[in-house]
Amino acid sequence: MLNTIIKERSWVEVDLSAFRDNLNFLKKRMQAQQSFLMIVKADAYGHGASEISRVAIEAGAVYLGVANPEEGKLLRIQSCHAPILVLSPSLPNEIPTIINNSLTPSVSDLAFASALSKAAVKLDKLVNIHLKVDTGMHRSGVFESDFMALYTAVAKLPKLVIEGVFSHFASSESDPPFCNEQEDSFNKLIRELPEAPKYIHIDNSNAVLNGLGASSNLVRLGILAYGVNTSLQSLPLQPVMTFKASLSQVKQMKKGDTIGYNRAWTAPKDGKYGIIPIGYADGYDYLLSNCGVVLINSGSKSNPKETQQHLCKVIGRISMDMITVDLSDVPSVAIGDVVTLLGDTEPQLRAENLVANYGGNPYELLCQIGRRAKRHYYSGAKLQHSSPLSRRDFVPDDFNDSKLNHIIESAISQRLQSVEIGELIYREILRSFFYNKDRDIHYRYNFHHEIAFTESLYSGYFAAHTTLYFDKILQNDYFIVACAASDEVLQRYIKRSDVEYRWLMDDAFKLDSESFVVSSVMLDNLVLKTEIQHSKDCLEIRCSHPKLKQLVGKMAHFTINTQTVYPKNSHQLSVFITELTRGVYISFRYPPEMSKVECVPVFSGQDKFPSISQQAGIIEVGSKPEEWIFPISGIVFSY
Repeated sequence: MLNTIIKERSWVEVDLSAFRDNLNFLKKRMQAQQSFLMIVKADAYGHGASEISRVAIEAGAVYLGVANPEEGKLLRIQSCHAPILVLSPSLPNEIPTIINNSLTPSVSDLAFASALSKAAVKLDKLVNIHLKVDTGMHRSGVFESDFMALYTAVAKLPKLVIEGVFSHFASSESDPPFCNEQEDSFNKLIRELPEAPKYIHIDNSNAVLNGLGASSNLVRLGILAYGVNTSLQSLPLQPVMTFKASLSQVKQMKKGDTIGYNRAWTAPKDGKYGIIPIGYADGYDYLLSNCGVVLINSGSKSNPKETQQHLCKVIGRISMDMITVDLSDVPSVAIGDVVTLLGDTEPQLRAENLVANYGGNPYELLCQIGRRAKRHYYSGAKLQHSSPLSRRDFVPDDFNDSKLNHIIESAISQRLQSVEIGELIYREILRSFFYNKDRDIHYRYNFHHEIAFTESLYSGYFAAHTTLYFDKILQNDYFIVACAASDEVLQRYIKRSDVEYRWLMDDAFKLDSESFVVSSVMLDNLVLKTEIQHSKDCLEIRCSHPKLKQLVGKMAHFTINTQTVYPKNSHQLSVFITELTRGVYISFRYPPEMSKVECVPVFSGQDKFPSISQQAGIIEVGSKPEEWIFPISGIVFSY
């Protein structure tokens, strides 16, 4: 029992230590060759899929199981990178979600497999799949008689990898003979395959306990791991979820008083009763009316610092937002006392025992509990963290652009505790990135800009050799290198997505191919063709290659080398970072006559003070590779 000090209207406690202990018990009952898949569908039966998944993976889970692609997508958003199997059949319109989130669908239909293959080919991605065979459950899955035909056809489809084959026991808790028939049929099909897949699975939690599926190499652990004993055996499993609330009112009743809707309960004697502010809208099942029990933690009359526990009956019908309990046998009770409605160590409050009062299903009860309650996660007696009231974490594409913009601005204001500063950050920084939803926001990685000044044939000028390379998603099947003689003209090129390099030329020189030379341009291993276009105030060099069309939308490595001149009397060289950039390195090599060169970085981003290294003839400025630098940052070298 967790020693909780939480006093909310209602809350759910999830004991991750109990979950680990349950997993360890079940793992000891598995065969030596077996790994396990953790079932986390329906938000891990109401326990919280993200947290349960993390602990399960730490305990050795090689796979996670969800009901549909949306559940898998949410785990990916929550930074889960483990393999995820979608257990239920998927629809064709869910294929993009499956591929984009690297999910493994279960397949039992050739038409779906063909559509999946076609989409995978188009995106040039391999997709793992698990074929499901119906051996007697008669729910999803292909019939045994059609399985080999499906397997043969799917095996020929490009970009699909048959990673697993599985089935499902219909009654692993109570019907061993039928389960043995299913297992024999399943194993026969596996033996007929030309090669065994990586994963073969038919076992669920109860099958493991009953010695079924010993020839499979993957086990799907579910309800027993959550501490709900649906088997016919006595097992040392601990409930992982506890549902609690605060007593909100205590009232007196007289013999003959009726309680709640339709006067469904009549007081047999004088006494007292209490109101608990939860009901069927909170997931406490309506069928627990007049048959449920709760545990009251009340103070002791002799020693108020002590607490005593009393089992109390639910009386009257469960309302949407309230239940009533008989407190007549509780000697000392007060508003605010903690009430346990499900879980903990009291046997009568175990999910499987509560639902036995009305012939219900413990799976259903767990999935619906605590709809309006925060979840608090414990490891041992230590509170790790809490989740919000919502049973679904924030997913951006649930909202349209207008609503999402409002959420972002509100979240910043809340986090900074200032509406004014939140508005400022949103308006001046963020809005410029997504003022137009059709404008792609791409950024540079590993940005290197190397500049070397040497003596020039032109009096009063240095020869300037530059090498620029970075990684970025290619947006067009060409790009521009621009050179202008005035800053005003060059500014016009900063907002253009097809311009990758800009150079400000001294206005004493005519803009032509002799004063500004693009000596080489490469994209990955492709040497690009350069074409010069002149205008009166700018020089544009168009860089292209026939194969660039195949690279649009993909990450590419850019390399640009230029040669030009730079006036000695300028006494400063500025390097601007005009795009969102991750990881910056800039070097400036200069001749001996520039005896004293100073470096002034102006960085806006995570790292406002980059490292600066200066030796004879070279200054190097860099950020950490993982640091973000915002646009309109830069460095001024003065000499």
